[in-house]
Amino acid sequence: MACQSCSTKDGQPKGCKSNGTCGTDSCNKLTVFDWLSNMSLPSNEKPFDWVEVRFKNGRKEFYKNTENLSLSIGDVVATQAQSGHDIGMVTLSGELVRVQMKRKKVNPNRTEEIKKVYRKASQKDIDIWSTARDREEPMKVKARQFAIDLKLKMKISDIEFQGDASKATFYYTAEERVDFRELIKLFAKEFRTRIEMKQVGFRQEASRLGGIGSCGRELCCSTWLTDFRSVSTSAARYQQLSLNPQKLAGQCGKLKCCLNYELDSYLDALRGLPKPETKLYTEKGTAVCQKTDIFKGHLWYAYEGEWMNWHLITKEQANEIITLNRKKEKVANLEDYAATLIVEAKVEFENVVGQDSLTRFDQPKSKNKNNRNKKRPNNRNKKQSDNRTDAPTRPERKPRPKQAQSSNGKNTDVITDRSKNNRPNKRRKPQAKQSPDKNTNNSTSSNDKKE
Repeated sequence: MACQSCSTKDGQPKGCKSNGTCGTDSCNKLTVFDWLSNMSLPSNEKPFDWVEVRFKNGRKEFYKNTENLSLSIGDVVATQAQSGHDIGMVTLSGELVRVQMKRKKVNPNRTEEIKKVYRKASQKDIDIWSTARDREEPMKVKARQFAIDLKLKMKISDIEFQGDASKATFYYTAEERVDFRELIKLFAKEFRTRIEMKQVGFRQEASRLGGIGSCGRELCCSTWLTDFRSVSTSAARYQQLSLNPQKLAGQCGKLKCCLNYELDSYLDALRGLPKPETKLYTEKGTAVCQKTDIFKGHLWYAYEGEWMNWHLITKEQANEIITLNRKKEKVANLEDYAATLIVEAKVEFENVVGQDSLTRFDQPKSKNKNNRNKKRPNNRNKKQSDNRTDAPTRPERKPRPKQAQSSNGKNTDVITDRSKNNRPNKRRKPQAKQSPDKNTNNSTSSNDKKE
């Protein structure tokens, strides 16, 4: 339905044959799995009469099934809109819709917010909707050019047509307030439809357009993430990441949402660790924290003036020294604590077959093969020496006569010299035969004519 490989007929997907859910998850954004679909309701319980419908680029809304239609995931339906109707696909039905509405704080009892499902979309509705979607890309190119000509500081990121092609919604991003009244007049004159301008944030723009992140996977905001929590640079500091804006920023230009994923586990691990700005006072000198391993609970300290010598201690030892310093007591030095900590080298894998050896193909061969190889070149050398000393010299070949054709047409034997100095060069091109004199040619030709 949403991609070219999955066409629809009579409101049912024909390409993927997975009841509207593509197996590769390439044409559906923010897909859900109905894990209650195989469970039957109690005998006296009625099914929940609300469904979740998805539109272009992950836009989802809840609609009430007032006509008691038998709807399932993947059905294309015509829904209520402000003017006319819209076309979307059912992504969730049953009791899970109640959970989603509670999560998104949508009250099903409010009569003001109720939107209805009209019918299952016919093939005519789908054809009108698909032709309207084909117009979106060329319209986007023209709309951006109009905004550039008017010198407006805005970016038109996406266009979405309503299902009945009566209205087009232009999504744009801008850092400041934009006066686009003149732009709407140009759009209405050029595209001949009702225009609605809607401003979205940079993260909402990235979720609508999609893309590939630095991790090599699709963007979280376009696949499964729905709520955008604020991300601050303190999340990177807690996780000991370098404050490089090029590495911490995502496709939208803001800080990556994935910085909040592991932040809670880092905060839990940091509770038992001393603060890095706390100094340790010893009789040898004052030690400053240089590095912290949060999950192992290890800290590296260095004396002031001896910054190259780091001493590894545990968080328990550091807290012990801090409690003594609060009592105005000093320990002798950090070397005594560091000597008790023995770091055991863990073997990540065991070499059983020898697949990690870079010289496994360069191992010496067996003894028998070596002996054979040693004998062979000696015999060859002996034979070569015998041939040089005892072998008779090769007899010289007699020159073969060559047949040459004389001027009178008869073959004559010509003896050529086959000595080394007079050997003909094989690469040399054969010389052209010398033609006889003009007089002889004339005489022979006249004789031939007489004959």
